[in-house]
Amino acid sequence: MDIVAYAAQKYSHNPALINELETLSFKDLEAATGRIATVLQRHGIRKGDIVTLCMPNSAAMVLVLLSLLRTGSVAAPLNYRFPGSRLQTLFPLLKSSALIGPQSLTDKLTHHAKLTPEEILAESNTHKQIVSEKEPAQKQPAERFNDSKNQQLDSPPAQQLRKPVTVIHTSSSSGLPKAALHSFANHYYNALGSNENLPFGPGDIWLLSLPLFHIGGYAMLFRSLLGGGALVVPEPGTLIQDTLCRFHLSHLSLVPTQLYRLINDEKTLKKLQDFKVILLGGSTVEPALLEEASKAELPVYLTYGSTEMSSQITTTSGPVSTIGAGKVLPYRELSIDKESEILVKGPCLFQGYLSERGPMLKTDASGWFHTGDTGEMSPDGELLVTGRTDNMFISGGENIHPEEIERALCSFEGVRRAIVVPVDDPEYGFRPSAFIEVTGKALTDDEIKASLSSKTGKLKTPETITRIEQWRLLPGTEKIDRGYYKRMVDE
Repeated sequence: MDIVAYAAQKYSHNPALINELETLSFKDLEAATGRIATVLQRHGIRKGDIVTLCMPNSAAMVLVLLSLLRTGSVAAPLNYRFPGSRLQTLFPLLKSSALIGPQSLTDKLTHHAKLTPEEILAESNTHKQIVSEKEPAQKQPAERFNDSKNQQLDSPPAQQLRKPVTVIHTSSSSGLPKAALHSFANHYYNALGSNENLPFGPGDIWLLSLPLFHIGGYAMLFRSLLGGGALVVPEPGTLIQDTLCRFHLSHLSLVPTQLYRLINDEKTLKKLQDFKVILLGGSTVEPALLEEASKAELPVYLTYGSTEMSSQITTTSGPVSTIGAGKVLPYRELSIDKESEILVKGPCLFQGYLSERGPMLKTDASGWFHTGDTGEMSPDGELLVTGRTDNMFISGGENIHPEEIERALCSFEGVRRAIVVPVDDPEYGFRPSAFIEVTGKALTDDEIKASLSSKTGKLKTPETITRIEQWRLLPGTEKIDRGYYKRMVDE
């Protein structure tokens, strides 16, 4: 079973991949990826091989990823924004058969087999990154890249479902990211559940605004192939503001930092108001941001997901104005244990973290994976994510969850965003220290502390409050680097 051929049969000449140069239909996509897959095999890439990619989002990267899917290889896209020394430490575990990326990024890396996307496209006769629909497709070997005749995906065979497809690294704020192995089934069922809640079909156009080396970006490929919606993939380095003005889009995925920037630009705000769906996730959403979005009548859907569950776990069923991550999507199971930790399982659950002994998946006796996130369920089944177990610290014998203090800080007028980290204290062990971003008129630090003390108590009132104008983000993401602020107070 070939998911690209399936999409070509079902959606045929509907747009699949769009950029500034050309539009590729699902039929074109099948032809182009078939040619590229043949080139990859010619270079010794075989079924089951892990292939690393070090490159920014582009139409070429999408074509290569889908071609690897067709060869039965395992794609391991890396965060190209990491220093070369850090990327190099990932190679021994991956044992990849090839490294694909532009020379400007791969020259600093040591690997026995390097390919550039330009070489691959040229050798496959795929010009300008995207081939024209008018270009005749070269016939591919039937045993590997059969045409789209009689392709069925209603019930993928068990062997197909078990096939490893990707290694996606977690966006760890401390230490090395973990290499999470996903099967075809993981991506397939995650996309099915997402599309049931947020239909993404012919005529819809979703901007690929999240990096393909993160699960939220890669997941869009399966949503498109299964649902028939098109992906816009701008040229590397294109500002999201420019893309919104250049293409007629219907769907958009963002993290809060991105939405903050767009909502404060009058030009892009008007564009956002025309969307069907703005899917917001990736980190804690502040009430002030959601209130701004609601006043502007933006169709914001909130979501909670993870690399380990192949992207979305819960998502709201409609635009919202209050904080909440929505209900559990189809093909997932979720539970809250007595310590308030969120547990998950089901066909979207990954195959495990890569190790020298193979993929390692640690679950409890009932098969639940412990996410490290904490949360609570409302009576109607809506999830509220309350924090992270590894962010918690003890102050004066009491468990302190920084996210609770952050939500309290963001409830004050003028406080847009907040991060709370522990600082050593000789009497209490640790005390909270806060970093805040303010806009317009805001209370003084002393006023904030006095009000917090009366609301949450002394132990949850920050010892210090530091006002900042620009957040330090994790490399290659739009998430605030909590570890950086922790190190700041430790110095």
